[in-house]
Amino acid sequence: MLDRKIFREDPDRVRTDLRRRRDEERVAQVDALVELDAELRRTQAERDELRQQANAASKAIGVAIQEAKKSGGDPQAVAAQAKAEAQALGERVSEADKQLRQLDERREDLELRFPNLLGADVPDGADESENEVLRSWGEAPAIAEPRAHDELGEALGIIDFKRAAKVSGSRFTFLRGAGARLEHALVRFMRDIHEEAGDVELLPPYIVLAESLKGTGQLPKFADDLFRVSGDAERYLIPTAEVPVTNYHADEVLDAAELPLRYFSYSPCFRSEAGSHGRDVRGYIRQHHFHKVEMVRVCTPEQSEEEHQLMTERAELVLQKLGLHHRVVVLCSGDTGEAAAKTHDIEVWLPSQEAFREISSCSNCTDYQARRAKIRYRPEPGAKPRTCHTLNGSGLAVGRTLVALLEQCQQADGSVAIPEVLQPYFGAESIQPAS
Repeated sequence: MLDRKIFREDPDRVRTDLRRRRDEERVAQVDALVELDAELRRTQAERDELRQQANAASKAIGVAIQEAKKSGGDPQAVAAQAKAEAQALGERVSEADKQLRQLDERREDLELRFPNLLGADVPDGADESENEVLRSWGEAPAIAEPRAHDELGEALGIIDFKRAAKVSGSRFTFLRGAGARLEHALVRFMRDIHEEAGDVELLPPYIVLAESLKGTGQLPKFADDLFRVSGDAERYLIPTAEVPVTNYHADEVLDAAELPLRYFSYSPCFRSEAGSHGRDVRGYIRQHHFHKVEMVRVCTPEQSEEEHQLMTERAELVLQKLGLHHRVVVLCSGDTGEAAAKTHDIEVWLPSQEAFREISSCSNCTDYQARRAKIRYRPEPGAKPRTCHTLNGSGLAVGRTLVALLEQCQQADGSVAIPEVLQPYFGAESIQPAS
């Protein structure tokens, strides 16, 4: 959620930012929000004036009765008239309060639909084709005739898509034997890297309230991409551990001295992928259910840029230790997610596609999520609380790491070599074809 002052003091900044995002549809909504905010403030001023009049009328009842007695009037008639006037004013105050609540709900609903403001250094561009490469690491492996991970996995007997489709439908997967062991090995390997760096692990709930998804920006805009859980409350399966971990400090005021807070979390992720038809549907890349090790940072505004760099480097480190060729790109304005001010994507090389594919998005969300989730900090004792900055990034998406490992480490004889650093976790040097 954006600071309300921006719409009051500099709405053109929001319009310019939306145009950078190629979002003309919401440019017109800026005017609607500005008008709604002005109407709410006018109504509030009128309500406050009515409340003063109602309070004054209530206090005047006793005075009017005393004056009637002194002047020989009818105290009961005077009291009845004064009470009726006070009651009428009170009813007008109640009606104004009701109108204010309705206006406030409409304003908040509209505010929640605006994306974050982009960082000034985010390159301008329409879509992913205009993202800028920051750096690359390693070399593409020389493989004469690379096989795709799904073909490799089925040939090795470690991935089963057909039976998963029979059990759960499309975009689900069974990992068998060495495949399951490889995924567990990657999770343990990633966890150790983050733990050794001093981050605190949180094992989160996998079901969250709608309010938590509003806090991180998935609701209301991306409701169709979520799996809702039936029941008496509005709850959803988590699309990423970012949601519960970021909301871990919702409605709290933290001490500046304890910032930055650095968390990591392993969890399943559940996504309906409603808007991804035709994209990455083959194999183990885009699933309805997958696993991820997520990084989350809570910090001060002054710390967030450095934390963004450190978090990106941490995700890169996982791939570097595994020896997997990859690159880092900064997303252009038209490709940056709603909650992010700036995003670094880490893309890993897939030989079968002769292309880089995204394996981690590390985003600086500035104060956008923290304002929605009411995460604040006190710069010093007794000081007025300020809004925190939050960041998140995959460290890494486990399934996509498995895909990259299978493809980059495949051998001519059909086997897959296990990177040396992963061998203690996996328990073998390679995955061999079934004899």
